[in-house]
Formats: sequence, C-alpha cells, structure tokens
Amino acid sequence: MALSDADVQKQIKHMMAFIEQEANEKAEEIDAKAEEEFNIEKGRLVQQQRVKIMEFYERKEKQVELQKKIQNSNLLNAARLQVLKCREDHVKNLLEEATQRLGKITQDKGKYKKVLEGLIAQGLLQLMEKEVVLKCRKEDSSLVKEVVPDAVKVYKDIAKQDVKVTVDESDFLGSNVSGGIEVHAQKGKIKVVNTLESRLEMISQQILPEIRTTLFGINVNRKFMD
Repeated sequence: MALSDADVQKQIKHMMAFIEQEANEKAEEIDAKAEEEFNIEKGRLVQQQRVKIMEFYERKEKQVELQKKIQNSNLLNAARLQVLKCREDHVKNLLEEATQRLGKITQDKGKYKKVLEGLIAQGLLQLMEKEVVLKCRKEDSSLVKEVVPDAVKVYKDIAKQDVKVTVDESDFLGSNVSGGIEVHAQKGKIKVVNTLESRLEMISQQILPEIRTTLFGINVNRKFMD
C-alpha cells in the first residue's frame, strides 16, 4: 500500500528526530569522555608540576642548608684563627717583654760574671778550636777579660786540650745587644753567637709548647705531645 506524502513526511521527521537524538547522545558521550580525559591529563600535569616544584624547593632547601653549614664553618674557622692570632700575639708580647728585661741581668755584676763565664765556656766547647777571639760589648770588655781564665779552665777540664782566647778590643757588639759574647775562630770564618738575645730566642723556641700550655691550658685537639 503506497504511503501518502503526509506519512512519508511523518516517517522522515521520526527518522530525523531519532538521528538527532542519537547525535546528541553521541555528542554528550564524546563531551563526557573528553572532559574525563581532560581532567585526567590536567591531574597528571598538575601532579607532575607539583613534583617538580617540590623537587625544586627541596634542592633550594638543601642549597640553603649547605650554604649555612659553609658559612658556619667559615665563621668558626675565622674565630679559631682570631683566637690563635691573639694567643700568638700574647706570646710574642711576652717574649718581647723578656727581651727588654735582658738588660737587667747585666746590672748584677756578680750574676752577670757567672753568666759570661758559662757563655764563653759553652762557645769554646762548641768550636773546639786552638785559638779564638771573643767579641763583646765595649762596656763588658774588662768583665769578659776577668772571667776568661775561669771559662778556659772549665773548657780544659772538659775538652782536655788548651785554647788561646783573645778579647777583641777594636770591634765590639752593637748597641742593640743587651749582653753576652760572640766566639770567633779561623779569622772569623766560623763563630758561635752567645748573646743574651740569642740564648733567649733559643730557649724560648725550646719551651714554647710549655709557655702555651701554661698560658692557655692543654690543647685538647693535639694528638701528639712530641
């Protein structure tokens, strides 16, 4: 039975309505899926950036912590160096004060004679020469001549040999020397410096660890005492 135009139009409208409904449902499905995928991708990107940001600030935090440690270490080292410098300056000042006091030794003639005798005898024993020349301060010349025989006797008793000692009366020790003597041999080619300053310097080097311990106590960081 042939359909009328009205029926055809009606069926076409039904078909169009069905197709449109299907299209709308499909579009909604696509939109929903697209939104889901968008949210998933957005979540992934957000998480990825969050991880990057956390890693970035962790690195920054570690860098800041490292800089703090370096700065603290530098400050601590600077403080230690300052303490060491102050200690060395204090020891230096004490030695300078001791040097300035050397002149007082010569004021007591009795004690100074014994000192000169010992310095001369020691110089002779160090050189072990048959002839030597003593150089001293101009003001000590007569005192040195006076103690030479006793110093020579000490030398002979120990070295078991004789020695000729001459006191130089033309060339004296400088004004910067507090006292003591120089012993020259072989026309000045060899000598022993036994001035008060040289003896103080030698002794101060030997007892410097004891001086530091007395002034500042035992160094707890020092492993070896030799």
